[in-house]
Amino acid sequence: MTTASSRPDIRRVGMFGGAFDPPHLAHRSLAESALAQLNLDLLLVLPTGQAWHKARTLTEADHRLAMSLLAFGDLPNTRVDPRETRREGATYTADTLGELAREYPGAQLFLVLGADQLLAFKTWMRWQDVMSKATLAVANRAVHIGVDAVSEGHPMTDLSGVDLPFVQLDMPPTNVSATAVRARFSRPVGPHSAHEALVQPAVADYISQHHLYQTHT
Repeated sequence: MTTASSRPDIRRVGMFGGAFDPPHLAHRSLAESALAQLNLDLLLVLPTGQAWHKARTLTEADHRLAMSLLAFGDLPNTRVDPRETRREGATYTADTLGELAREYPGAQLFLVLGADQLLAFKTWMRWQDVMSKATLAVANRAVHIGVDAVSEGHPMTDLSGVDLPFVQLDMPPTNVSATAVRARFSRPVGPHSAHEALVQPAVADYISQHHLYQTHT
């Protein structure tokens, strides 16, 4: 019997991890860019479990998984993978890449990142181990990604001084951050059009129905 992890046609596998709290339009654009430009046979979207580098408490994993399914579920060759949310203790990318290397023997692994993550990459736990297992695929983004990141005119991140090998993804500028989305949803708004520049309608509906981000930003 052939399983998904033993299929010989899966030769190029992308790992796209993140809190996805919530998944927004920049996440979606990055996933689409990675699928097209890296010619991926499979893109795994992996909401993080207990993120070692996050100071704030993440929204419950079940909510982030559900929103990720709404945000990415219709993309071809894409699967939302819950493994990191089920892992005991802190979540480390090196561990997940090790699992993927065993599940897809011989496949080329790509780690899909935003520019801000690349700049902080050498602070990651076992970053050399990550580099040995996967090719970094990086999309640029605005320098400022705070609460008002949806505004126009922020300069893009300068990656010219990065001394790590990576493949740069060509992605249309989508100046949205999860911080900005949470801030926007924490304020009472009228119609969904107020959030159209931030998240997909199905994700906006889910956030509203479950009253997420109402008490914190």
